[in-house]
Amino acid sequence: MEDPPKEVTSLENCCRAREIFQVSGQRGLGSAVFAVGHAPLSVWPGVLMSECQATVIDVAVRELARTPLYDMHRALGARMTGFAGYAMPVQYPSGIVSEHLHTRALTGLFDVSHMGQAIFAGSHAARRLETLVPGDIAALPLGRMRYTQLLDAQGHILDDLMVTRLDDEAGRERLFLVVNAATKRADFTHLAAELPDCALTVLEDRALLALQGPKAAEVLRRHVSSAAAKSVSAMPFMSAKSYARDDVFFIISRSGYTGEDGFEISIPATATPGFAQELLAEADVRPIGLGARDSLRLEAGLCLYGHDINRTTGPVEAGLLWSISQRRREEGGFFGYEQVKRAIDHGPARLRAGFLLEGKAPAREGSEIVTLEGQTIGRVTSGSFAPSLGRPVAMGYVGAAHAAPGTQVCLIVRGKPLAAKIVSLPFVPHHYFGGD
Repeated sequence: MEDPPKEVTSLENCCRAREIFQVSGQRGLGSAVFAVGHAPLSVWPGVLMSECQATVIDVAVRELARTPLYDMHRALGARMTGFAGYAMPVQYPSGIVSEHLHTRALTGLFDVSHMGQAIFAGSHAARRLETLVPGDIAALPLGRMRYTQLLDAQGHILDDLMVTRLDDEAGRERLFLVVNAATKRADFTHLAAELPDCALTVLEDRALLALQGPKAAEVLRRHVSSAAAKSVSAMPFMSAKSYARDDVFFIISRSGYTGEDGFEISIPATATPGFAQELLAEADVRPIGLGARDSLRLEAGLCLYGHDINRTTGPVEAGLLWSISQRRREEGGFFGYEQVKRAIDHGPARLRAGFLLEGKAPAREGSEIVTLEGQTIGRVTSGSFAPSLGRPVAMGYVGAAHAAPGTQVCLIVRGKPLAAKIVSLPFVPHHYFGGD
């Protein structure tokens, strides 16, 4: 759902990362929230840091807001990076590939506390939210969740988000929202401005953990109350429940961003370090950084906001029509409906596609996509080595006439064409739990 860290490609860019400014009026978990100006901070696979670069990055990271697990990350030897105003772990000593494969085989623990969490409430909160998103929120049963998008008046995507139906309270419907870190302030400002008749409570005192992988349910059931253990194991994909343990209130959803079975756990910030250490004490659980989180979601064919989707893309061309119910397609009533309906009825001009590359060299974001005859038909939006497949993969947009699986194309990397084939997404099958 969110932007990955970028490469530090030169000492000049790295040194410009010193130019840090405080975002007026914003506070993180116990410290000021900062944004990095001019240049990204982190290092991606294959990019080596000089001692000077590492020093500059360390200085800049210390100025960023911290999640409740910051000290734990440093103690575990994480390489920290500036991301969306927060100091976040990009990888641990074992490396991105090892973390990726461990999550696929066993279970990984991700700190995603930088993401935005809020409660949206009102007498008709679901219907009101539907004016801003194309998802079917009104039909959402208690304890179920939807993936949807905030759209602008042109039908372009301002952000993608998760919406969960909570218990009503004092006659008001309540929805739990989780939005991307880089856009959370803009998202919450947009919601408050467009829907002033509803109450938006930003949960700044809560953290968010993601426990992902085939052993996730087996692990988590040992760390909730005995009464809740069976209930947690039986939760189907895209469902959520509230639990209490030792006076700590959890919101646990069976969801995630890896394509594997797993859970996202909203927990009070003060209780997060202890709970994370409990989970990491399990033999099957290892901490996982942003680097593997990105390669896992790419293999799963999941969109990354700011890259595969942004303010220039609509949900239909992005392959997200599945997230818009038949009722919403017919009734509309949301920002950008005319443009979305036109794309549904007549087809979009371009489509998001997956690419399997030959060889070992990856194609990064921005790489040109051309036909075998040399005609430019699109550009790559995400690309990396896929550890599960042992080969590079990419996603990008191509003209609709060229988007059929099996189409042979070339991706231009440093002026050289790399042979690739368009394939159906995801690259690696999803393993979501449908329930017993």
